[in-house]
Parts: sequence; structure tokens; C-alpha cells
Amino acid sequence: MFTNILIPTDGSELSQRAVRKAVELAKVHGARLTGVHVIPDYHLLIAYEGAFDPVTEERIEEEAKARAESYLAFVRTCARDAGIECETVCETSDHPYDAILKTAGARKCDLIVMTSHGRKGLAAVLLGSETRKVLTHGKVPVLVVR
Repeated sequence: MFTNILIPTDGSELSQRAVRKAVELAKVHGARLTGVHVIPDYHLLIAYEGAFDPVTEERIEEEAKARAESYLAFVRTCARDAGIECETVCETSDHPYDAILKTAGARKCDLIVMTSHGRKGLAAVLLGSETRKVLTHGKVPVLVVR
């Protein structure tokens, strides 16, 4: 039924649970996995704060890429251990949901497995939910792992 499952990850424990669920599904369906992590576009934030410093920006980007690599390594390791074909990609965007949907389209993914962090109240209103945005704007089925 599914051939390529996209698994967005932010490295959190909840996200790791979703990765494990995606691996299980991929095994059942004989599908492959595509892992994605979206790094925020920090240079806009730094410029907005009025403290533009190329050295600081470079350090922040390097640290973000290192974190992304560790998050995506977890996806690759879980897939490898289960004998599942896997590729990973790191994107940069101020709108993670958009990068997730673009990756799903570009990689021809037919399912997105992601977690919902369950923000409630004012935090949900102010911060929004990337999962909700993926559900709202996407055309690919989404499995939300709680």
C-alpha cells in the first residue's frame, strides 16, 4: 500500500517514537523511508535582533547542522537495523510544514508519519502546530503518532 514513508524528526523522544512506528509500517508494507529535519533560517532571526554577526551566524548554523545530523542518524540506524531502505535530507526553512510537504512531493512519499507535541491553550495558538499545518495544507495522508 505505501512505498515511501516520510518521517520528519526534531530529535525529541516523541519524534523518536514516531520514527520507530514508521519503521514498523515500512517493514509491513515493504516501503522505504525518507527522514527529514528542518533547520530554522537563523540568519533572519539574527538580523531581526539587530546583532548581525557573521561568526555567530556561522556557529549557530554549524551547531544546527550537527544536531540535524544526529537526528537523521537515528532514523538511518533504526531503518538499517530493521533492514529498511532509507535516505535522509536536511532542509532549511522558517516554515517547517512547508519544507516537509515539499520534501514529500519531491521524494514521491505516499505517507507522512509524524508526532504531535500536544501543545494546548495559548501555546498552541501562538506557536501553532506543524502537524496541523501539514494536515491542513498537504495532500499526502498523515499518520499522527501520539
